[in-house]
Amino acid sequence: MKNLLNSIAVVTAVVAAPLLVATSAAAEGEKYVLVSHAPDSDSWWNTIKNGIALAGEQMGVEVEYRNPPTGDLADMARIIEQAAASGPNGIITTLSDPDVLSGPIRAAVDAGIDVIIMNSGTPDQAREVGALMYVGQPEYDAGYAAGLRAKGDGVGSFLCVNHYISSPSSTERCQGFADGLGVDLANQMIDSGQDPSEIKNKVLAYLSANPETDAILTLGPTSADPTLLALAENGMAGDIYFGTFDLGEDIVKGIKAGVINWGIDQQPFLQAYLPVVVLTNYHRYGVLPGNNINSGPGFVTADGLEKVEEFAGEYR
Repeated sequence: MKNLLNSIAVVTAVVAAPLLVATSAAAEGEKYVLVSHAPDSDSWWNTIKNGIALAGEQMGVEVEYRNPPTGDLADMARIIEQAAASGPNGIITTLSDPDVLSGPIRAAVDAGIDVIIMNSGTPDQAREVGALMYVGQPEYDAGYAAGLRAKGDGVGSFLCVNHYISSPSSTERCQGFADGLGVDLANQMIDSGQDPSEIKNKVLAYLSANPETDAILTLGPTSADPTLLALAENGMAGDIYFGTFDLGEDIVKGIKAGVINWGIDQQPFLQAYLPVVVLTNYHRYGVLPGNNINSGPGFVTADGLEKVEEFAGEYR
């Protein structure tokens, strides 16, 4: 336990600086690059950064995190190409839009770089681009499971606050939830954008125009946090069924306060940590898991919040 706490302390210090972890093994050429689709403004990805940093420290390899500052997927495609050109041992990347990203990923594979798809995409899509495996949460399945849960709790209509509508995996969450409920998604999903004030105002406007809405589904802290503010403003906090994907400090507080019914934990720490460990052991010893790894979904409720509270936004 002491060693783990020491490692965590080291990682916390590393994340405060530009995310590049180098150890003595880096001189031997073991380097891995993680490319995400997330904009700089999305703090949820700090857990991803912590995951690769700790894995890099423990495995004795160099790891680097890259992303498009605004979340632009064309920019992300260029970043994958640049990462491949730098000659790493492996690339870990999201596959949030196969139409945009499949080409650069296949090109990296064709150049002899081992790739693991994480977080976004599916096992089938990972296979199609030649990746070794997929580590993440099947988004439609997670949404469907959430919809079934909400249906059992008496929900019949909802608002899905989609803050990253350009990513197909985000819409899969909303669609899965609608299908789990057995209702048409139709106009129950809004393109909220990522500006907190706009998200809050759009949620308030939708609920004012659709007062019979049973539930709200948000897709992460970017949309959940402003929605919490909206519900506090219109007096619906605790009175409307509220589920969200992912965790964060305000989401955990909302669950504890009874304003949010549950959060879906896809365990982003594992989505970043495990690919580094898998790639390192594959290159050193030739061992590779025989199956893809589903990191979620897991439902976090008010019961058993102690460990989640301790590490929310950092390792959970």
